[in-house]
Amino acid sequence: MTSTDITTCLKNKAHELGFQLAACCPAVTPTGLHHFTHWLSEGYAGSMQYMQDRQDAYVHPRHVLEDVQSLLVLAMHYGEGDVVTPTAGEGRVARYAWGSTDYHDLIHQRIKQLKQYHQELLPTDKCRGVVDTAPILEREFAQMAGLGWVGKNTMLIHSQQGSYFFLTILLSTAELDYDQPSTTNHCGTCTACLDQCPTNAFPAPYVLDATKCISYLTIEHRGSIPDELKQNMGDWVFGCDICQDVCPWNRRGSHSSEPDFIASEALNCLDIEQLFQSNEKSFRAAYRQTPLWRTKRDGLLRNAAIALGNQLAVEHLGILKDALRVESPTVQDACRWAINKIESAKA
Repeated sequence: MTSTDITTCLKNKAHELGFQLAACCPAVTPTGLHHFTHWLSEGYAGSMQYMQDRQDAYVHPRHVLEDVQSLLVLAMHYGEGDVVTPTAGEGRVARYAWGSTDYHDLIHQRIKQLKQYHQELLPTDKCRGVVDTAPILEREFAQMAGLGWVGKNTMLIHSQQGSYFFLTILLSTAELDYDQPSTTNHCGTCTACLDQCPTNAFPAPYVLDATKCISYLTIEHRGSIPDELKQNMGDWVFGCDICQDVCPWNRRGSHSSEPDFIASEALNCLDIEQLFQSNEKSFRAAYRQTPLWRTKRDGLLRNAAIALGNQLAVEHLGILKDALRVESPTVQDACRWAINKIESAKA
C-alpha cells in the first residue's frame, strides 16, 4: 500500500469511529510556537503551571512520541441540544459538558480502536493517541492539517462546521499523505467574540487571558475568585460558551451524532439547590463520569453561589447562609459575596 492508500484507510476508519473531520500534517515544530511561549511569559495561563513545567516539550511532537513523522488530526462534534435559559436557582453549563459521558473516556475508547487499526496496517510502525492532556498544540496542528483557522477567540473554526468540536491527535512514526494547511483567516472585521466577553478576557484579538476567562475561573482555577470578576460571571457554573455562541460561523448549528454527547436535562442546566444538598458521595455518584467532576464539589458550589448572587436570588438566601456554617472557606467566600449582593439589592 502507498502512503496515500494508508492515509485514506486511516481517515475512513476515523470517520467510522465517529470523528467528523480527519486530516494529516507532518510532525514538525508548530508554526505558532512563539505565540504560545509569549502567552506563557505574560502570565495568561494563570495557575495552569503544568503548561509552564512542560514548555520545552511543546517544541516538537517527538517529545510525545519518539521518531514521530506524521500527525492525524481528528475532530468530533459536541453540543447537540437546545440552549436552555436558566431561571433563578439554575446554572449554565458549557455545551461540551451537556452529555452523560466525559469526552476523554469516549474519545480514548475510539482512538484506541484507531490505534489498533493503525497497527494492523503498519505493524512495524508506532503510534500514540492523545486527547488534550499531552504537551502538543492541537489547534496549531489542526490548522497545519487544513481543518480551519484559529479565530479571534482562539478557537479553531471550520468554515462549514463551526467550532463546537473536540480535537484529538494520532501520532505516527509512518510518513502519511499530508493535507494542505489552512492559510486564510475568515474572521474579517468581526469582533463579536471580543465584544461580548463579559470579563474582558481578550486583551487583543487572538489572545486569551485565561485568568479572566469564565471557563478557566469555573473549571481550572482553585480557591476564591476575585470579587471584580465574580459580578461578571453571570450564572455560568461550569465553563462558558459566549465567545462561540456569538460567532457567525456557528450559525449552522451542531453536527454531533454521539448519543453520549446529546444534552441531558440534568446537565443542560444545573439545579443549584440540589447541588448544595449533595454530599461528597452523592456528588461523586452524579458527576464522576462527566466533565463536571474536574472542578470537584467545592469548585462547583463556589460557582453556584456566585450564580445565585448574580441572579439576585432572594429565595435562595437560606441555602447560602446554611452553607456558611458547613462548607469550605472557598465556598464560604462565594456565599458571603452572594449574600451581600442579594441583600444590598433587596435593601
